[in-house]
Formats: sequence, structure tokens, C-alpha cells
Amino acid sequence: VDQTEERHAEIYSPNHRSQTEDIDLKCTSYKHFVYKKPFSNKSYLSRQLPVLSNKKLFKCSVCNKSFSRKLNLNTHLLVHSNEKHFKCSVCNMLFSQRSTLKRHLCVHSNDKHFKCSVCNKSFSPKSTLNTHLLVHSNEKHFKCSVCNKSFSWKSSLNNHLLVHSNEKHFKCSVCNKSFSRKSNLNRHLLVHSNEKHFKCSVCNKSFSLKSTLNTHLLVHSNEKHFKCSVCNKSFSLKSTLNTHLLVHSNEKHFKCSVCNKSFSLKSTLKRHLYVHSNEKHFKCSVCNKSFSQKSYVNTHLLRHND
Repeated sequence: VDQTEERHAEIYSPNHRSQTEDIDLKCTSYKHFVYKKPFSNKSYLSRQLPVLSNKKLFKCSVCNKSFSRKLNLNTHLLVHSNEKHFKCSVCNMLFSQRSTLKRHLCVHSNDKHFKCSVCNKSFSPKSTLNTHLLVHSNEKHFKCSVCNKSFSWKSSLNNHLLVHSNEKHFKCSVCNKSFSRKSNLNRHLLVHSNEKHFKCSVCNKSFSLKSTLNTHLLVHSNEKHFKCSVCNKSFSLKSTLNTHLLVHSNEKHFKCSVCNKSFSLKSTLKRHLYVHSNEKHFKCSVCNKSFSQKSYVNTHLLRHND
């Protein structure tokens, strides 16, 4: 130990200061390296000095992120590369870094040792718990430069920024509709599926998406927070209000290809097209007479009430 200490003292002496003049190394940190992690050569110690001083001398040429070790920079550069040599043995997903694959494998594990102290939800990687804890925090440090909306996570901000982009690289193979996010495409694909696992507890109507069910449940609620500024009519959904506002507008973008009549709503045009069709899907429950539109059935039913 004495010999190691002498060698370290020699390395850090004024005669050798030229090699480390950019590094402000505290005595306590130096002693830590002397007694707890002695080095066998001068070059290895020199490589560790930036780590001790929190200096980040190695900068990524792509994103400008800085690192204290060249090894960490080289590992980071794989993120910007398309090379993904590490494959998950469970789902075959590829990763550019071994450490990322290791964290991913926790997803396939039932071991969830890290529990949230707020809601008791458990997680397999500690990093996921740390990310989750931001949900319970009001801190939103990541702000969108376009609309000023704030987010707790940088990843959420990055996903959000795609909303302001015209780039939609993810196309539905069924209807060719395009999406800016793969997650949105995956949700959309459920629309083309017959699987509807989310059932309304009030009317038993089923939905393919949980979010659609949650929106539907507002229909059964008496809460109508969205009021029309023109006629004061209230709605439970903002989307319904937006649709209603077109009624007060002179804009009629949806034109009938048969008679050229125009409509403000696409749904109204769709109902109108039944007039030009021989299809009569709406049947009177009293006399079984059929009609092309539901509104005609409702008008007809009044005759049975007279």
C-alpha cells in the first residue's frame, strides 16, 4: 500500500500536473482512489480523473450529450446506430446495447421487487419505478416548444412532438390510414378487429379500446361540461360540441355525389345517401314498414300513437 501511495503521489505531483491541469481533484477523492481502489499504472489513474472531477470531456457528435469516459461515449453511440446485435430470447426484440437488453428481460419476468410507496404498484426494473414515480409528482420539466404543453418525461415530450409533425410513417394495412406513432397504429388496428373486450356496464355495448369505453361512459352521465357559445346547449363530450358547432357554421364541405346537396357533417351526408338508395334498414316495430332513415321511422311511429 505504501508503494502504491508513493506512486500515486508521484503521479499527482506538480511535475506531472501538465497531464491533469484541467482537472480539479479534491484530496478526499484522491485518497479514495489510494486506499479503496489502487491502480497499477499511471495511465489508468489518469483515465479515472475526469470521473472523479465530474468533468465530461467526451461529447457525442450527434446529440451533444457528454460523458466522463470514452468507453461510455462509444457505448452511447450505438443508440444512434441501426446495428442491434443483442436479441431477446423471449420475444426476439433487438437492442443496440447489452445493458438495454438486460433491462428489457425484466419485462418477461414475474419478479417485481420494486414497489411504489404511493400506490403500491410493483415493477421489475428499478428504473421503471423511478419513471413511474413522476406520475405522482406535479413536476413537469419537459415543455413543448410549439404549444407549451408540459410533460413529466422526456419520452412523452418526444412522442407528443410527433403530433406537430406531418410525418406519418405508420400506415394501416387495412384502410391505409397513416399515423405518426406506432402505438396509435396498434390501437387503430383494433378497430378492424372483431375483438371487443371492453363492455359498458350500463348498456352492455362493447368496444375494442378502453379509451373509447371511457369516452362512451360519459354518455350515461348527467355531467355536461361542454357548452355551446352560440345556443348554450351542453354536451358531455368535447368532440360532440365541436361537431355541433358546425351546425352554426355556413361551411358545408360534404357534398352529395347524386344531387349535390351539401352538409356540414359527414354523418348527415351518410344518412342522406340512404334517400338515393333502395336499401331500407330501419323498420317500424309496430307494422314492420321499412324506411331508409331512422328519422323517418320516428316520424312514422307518431301515427301509431294517434
